[in-house]
This record gives sequence, structure tokens and C-alpha cells, in this order.
Amino acid sequence: MTPQELENLAHLRRARDRIDRDFASPLDVPTMAATALMSPAHFARQFKLAYGETPYAYLMTRRIERAMALLRDGMSVTDTCMAVGCTSLGSFSSRFSEIVGESPTAYRARSHGAIDELPTCITKTQTRPQRSRIREAASTVAA
Repeated sequence: MTPQELENLAHLRRARDRIDRDFASPLDVPTMAATALMSPAHFARQFKLAYGETPYAYLMTRRIERAMALLRDGMSVTDTCMAVGCTSLGSFSSRFSEIVGESPTAYRARSHGAIDELPTCITKTQTRPQRSRIREAASTVAA
């Protein structure tokens, strides 16, 4: 890797860290790009190359991940939607269903007792939503 590529990765990491930290705040691509010291278009291309998904998709995955934890703790779907930085309940529910594979209401109603017994480090990795898992499951069901 060239020194420029390493520097770009450091800037992208800074932007990704900001998404992880400020996921509930209003974040848009120009704001994230400014954190990475890049133009919005260049940032979006470089982010996808480095992390395999667009900045917005990464942001929504972090929001849904946090929403899953809040729903497991019994928070209402509406309150969860607002707590993770989403402003539209319909859009939140659609994206949640797309990423998790079930509606927020169904996810909240399901028993999560086994998760409570696991150490936090394992819970975080096992409950983290991953789009690739959803695609694999959908292709398996379709076959």
C-alpha cells in the first residue's frame, strides 16, 4: 500500500468511528465526508471499497444493531425508532425488517432469554445484523 492509501484508510476509519459513536445523530454523507477530509462522492466510493457497503448502509446497520438491543430490553418500537436517530417509523420498520428478517414488533415479542445468558462480547457478535447473512438465507429459501 502506498502512503496515500494508508492515509485515506485512516481518514475513512475516522469517519467510520464517528458513525459508530454518533449513529443517533443526524448524519449525512457530506458530514461524514468532511470527517474523512474528502469530497462526498469520493468518500462514498472509497468507503464502499474499504468496507463493502455504502456509508448510509453502514449507518443504518449500526442503528438497527442498537435498535435490536433496545427492543430486547423491552422498549417500544416507536421509542426505539426515535432513540436510534430515525425520524420515520415506517422507514425504520421497513429497514429493520430488511436487515433483521422480521418486523421490530415480532423481534421484540420473541423470547431473547438465551442471549441474556451469554457474555456481552459474544452477544454483540452473534446479534450484529449482517446483510450477507440475510442474502444467504434468502437464496437458501428460494432454492
